[in-house]
Amino acid sequence: MKNRFSIGQMAKLHSIPVKTLRYYDEIGLFTPVNVDPVSGYRYYSFEQFELLDIIYYLKSMGVPLKQIKLQLEKRNLDSFLDILQNHKEDAEEKIRELESISKRLEHRITEIQKTKSVEMLGIPEVKHFKERAVIQMKEPIASIHELEYSLRKIKTILGQTTSIVIGKVGLTVPFSFILEKRYTEYNSVFLLLESPEENSLLKEEATYLSEGNYACISFRGTHSDAPVYYDILLNFLEKNNLEAKGDAIERVIIDEFISNRQSDHFAEIQILVEE
Repeated sequence: MKNRFSIGQMAKLHSIPVKTLRYYDEIGLFTPVNVDPVSGYRYYSFEQFELLDIIYYLKSMGVPLKQIKLQLEKRNLDSFLDILQNHKEDAEEKIRELESISKRLEHRITEIQKTKSVEMLGIPEVKHFKERAVIQMKEPIASIHELEYSLRKIKTILGQTTSIVIGKVGLTVPFSFILEKRYTEYNSVFLLLESPEENSLLKEEATYLSEGNYACISFRGTHSDAPVYYDILLNFLEKNNLEAKGDAIERVIIDEFISNRQSDHFAEIQILVEE
């Protein structure tokens, strides 16, 4: 067998697109051993097979072509080990990021699935919550425009650390407003931090919703449907001799942006209480 392979033969033998081999030639990464001066055809040799394997091995590890080219120019063992070590660290970081994403997705899936099977809709109950980390913007909010503006301020604090997602956003209503039936006047908006990574990265900016027992009521609806449920919750507090210890927390977990079926919408009001 002649030790000469056309670019088409090389592509077929190595399952590589012809255009990729042409590109590698253009950037000086993998050049043919011979180019016919008349036809311009590229030809490769057996001796280049292992070189192409090394290129594809490093590429499959996520090493950029520029670094691969630099390594092939150096042909230095220490340099090769450095590349492998650096990209091992990169891979481990990506694994941590994917694990964090997986945990957040699992938390979100679980929360949404629970809304489909809640039996005590519109019926108050007391639940215990552990301390919850949040990024909170304390300012008066009386309209959707003010809400969105406050959320943008939170986004500025977050940067690229996390994202604002429906279901993680909550509003607070001063209990004094509830007594005055001013249910749609909020004094803060917050974003729940769900993962340890978020909590760690945003530790200095985070505040916390207290651990304790909360009088809660869930309902099919959004913020506009909440007033009637505040009335029900107030009656529940009075009948059960429960004393409110802070602002009411109002969360819409599923709204029209997730489902256009009103029967899917889900919200909850929580008030920290003391018996």
